Order: sequence, then C-alpha cells, then structure tokens
Amino acid sequence: MKRRVLALALGMSMVFGTTAMAEEFNPDKVEDAMSIEEVREKNGAEVPVAADLTLGAIAKSFSNEFWRTLEEGYGVAQEKVNEAGVNVTIQVDGPTDENDEIGQQTMTDNMVNQGYDAIMASPISDANLTASIEAAKEAGIATVNVNDGLIAAADYYVGPNAYQNGQLAAQWISEQLGDEGEVGIVIGMAKAFAAVERTDGFKDWIKDNDSGLEVVAEQNADWDRQKAKELAATWIQQYPDMKAIFCNNDTMALGVVEAVEEAEADILVVGVDGIGEAYDSIRDGKLDATIDSFPLYMAQVATECTLRVLAGQEMPRVVATPQALIDSENVDTEAAEIIGWTDATYVAAE
Repeated sequence: MKRRVLALALGMSMVFGTTAMAEEFNPDKVEDAMSIEEVREKNGAEVPVAADLTLGAIAKSFSNEFWRTLEEGYGVAQEKVNEAGVNVTIQVDGPTDENDEIGQQTMTDNMVNQGYDAIMASPISDANLTASIEAAKEAGIATVNVNDGLIAAADYYVGPNAYQNGQLAAQWISEQLGDEGEVGIVIGMAKAFAAVERTDGFKDWIKDNDSGLEVVAEQNADWDRQKAKELAATWIQQYPDMKAIFCNNDTMALGVVEAVEEAEADILVVGVDGIGEAYDSIRDGKLDATIDSFPLYMAQVATECTLRVLAGQEMPRVVATPQALIDSENVDTEAAEIIGWTDATYVAAE
C-alpha cells in the first residue's frame, strides 16, 4: 500500500448575518479559512485568557469513542490553560443516545440559562441546536460550531473538511484497486452534515476523475455498528463482485469488517474518525484504512479559538483542523508527528 498522510485545510469565506440557512453556509466549499497555525501567525502565539471563564461543550453520544476522545481533548485544553495560572472551566455534556436531538438541545439551553461565557457545540443534526445557539447569541454568549452538525447561526466553525474525508477515501480505494471495481457506501444519519459531505466527496471524486470505480449500493445505517454489519452482509450476497465499502464513520466500518470476515470476502473497508478500535483493527489486518480527524486535538483547537474570540482577537469565520488517512503504513506513527502539532501558549490577560 502507498503511504498517504494528508492534512487538509478547510476553506470558506466570511458569512455575515445570523439568519442564513444551513444550505447557504458550507464550510467545506469556501476558500479563505485559516489553519490554527495561520491563526497563531496572524494573532500571535500567546493566547491571553481572562480568569474565571466558564466554557460549555456539547457533544454527541459518549457511547461513540470519537466523542469520548473529543471530551478528553477539552479536558487537556482546560488543564493547559490552568497550568498558565488562569482559572477556566470547560463543562462537557452530551446525550446517551446519538439520536436524542431534544436531550442535546435541553443541555445546550441549560448552558445558555446559566450564563456560560461561550458554547462549543457539535449538534446531532443541522437543525436541532439552531434555536439554542440563537438564544445564546442574544444573551451575548460566544458560539462555536465544532466538527459536525452544521449550525449556520453560530459565530464560528472549527472542524475538518468532511467533503475531503470522502475524497481521500475514494482516492485511496482507487489506488488499491487499480481504479476499477464495484464499491458500496454505508451512510450515517441522513440529516447529518458530515454524512452528506463524506458521501458526496466520495462520489464526486469518482466522477471528477473519470474513475473506473462504480458505486453499486449506498444506504443509511445511522452510525450504528450492527445495522452496518447487517447491511454489508446483504450486499455481499447481492453484489458478489463488490471490492470495497466506504463507511461514513469507524463504528459502522467495524461492523462491516465483521460481516466481511464472516463471509470470508475479499473487500476493502475504509472508515472515518480514527478511533482507537479502528487503529487496532488496522494493525490486526482487518480494517484497511480510516480518515482520522484527530478529535483530541480538534477540541484543543476549538478551545484555543474560543478563548481568542473572548480575548477580542479578530478570527476567521472558519478554522481548519487537521486530518489524515491512516493505513498499515502509518498506523503506528504518533498523531502529533503526522499533523505537526504544537501546543498553544496561554497567558493570563492583563
């Protein structure tokens, strides 16, 4: 296999006004976002932080390792800020069910009502936290949309390019298969921004590159491992010539791997998220690749950007977070080395 390590920047233009609908704001298809390195170059390496700030972070279900890792990243960020002698608290909350849109909204509303200084939110869908974020803005609370579930009303967006997740997967599969063969796509939730963008990116790469890959099946499995396994088992029977399956997240990809193993089929499986179990599966020669968006570092980027906003710095509407394709060639390389990570430098505001 060829080694593929690609850290990709998001791009987007400034968006003015807070009433734009989600379809008018796509952070994957605009041009002038900044990476965190560019933000530091523009505003300085040091991040001035006022004492006694309370930041809220809303995640999806912690039953998914990705969101547990994002939570861990917020904890790392809080620790680094506090080590600088500044008292900042980051309260992380999320529902137990990946589909609990109302529960997630209630958690966000509670943070608004308690007067948090900022809210970093990763909504389940593109709509379920819109009212909460608008209420936060009316209350003078800074709002940052992190990674997934698009909130057009949010002040800022921090996350990877979901469209390029799919592009990376399609390119890698094409290279492994000699650019020909039948493939399937296991989609996440229909209402999730990332699911739509990852799927479109995959299919558009095939079209734009006149690829010999042919998508013969695509269906939702709602981010669920068992649903993905059952779907893949059906496809293996229906499409005996299928050579690869791209899954919108690692949880579903691991379910697909189980189906492929049980059928003793020769099918490449690629996921997205870079969770620990996916890395272990690649090491074991089962899962073939994942697109890692490094949630441990994404949370730290989101926190740094939020604190820069609260310090009054001029920030881009969108800040890119790194991502890379992980396969057997680089699975044991340290993430910090892959993405060239450098910790933020926090100082007490004067």
